[in-house]
Amino acid sequence: QVQLVESGGGLVQAGGSLRLSCAASGRTFSLYAMGWFRQAPGKEREFVAAITRSGASTYSVDSAKGRFTISRDNARNTVYLQIDSLKPEDTAVYYCAAGSTGRGVYDYDYWGQGTQVTVSS
Repeated sequence: QVQLVESGGGLVQAGGSLRLSCAASGRTFSLYAMGWFRQAPGKEREFVAAITRSGASTYSVDSAKGRFTISRDNARNTVYLQIDSLKPEDTAVYYCAAGSTGRGVYDYDYWGQGTQVTVSS
């Protein structure tokens, strides 16, 4: 069982940066690949980025490449999402998830409660 708690969201101006954190409980964090998803109002939850258990490999959607960076610290049971050059269309609730490496919501077994990111123009 893994419990996930996101933090780091907030209101930021376009062009700014945020680093989201997701802290995991339990001693099995390193056994899970981790992913970040986001969900904007009225839209489906969409994949943003994922990282393998060791952190050796990362995956992201094409629209995220260059602006979104996923990383993890297994010693701290934490996964991060660095978002640079924020755009108003990045406004969404961002969720972290633990599971197998994949791009679909069904690839992940555990989810956090989400953290709101709002980008003003």
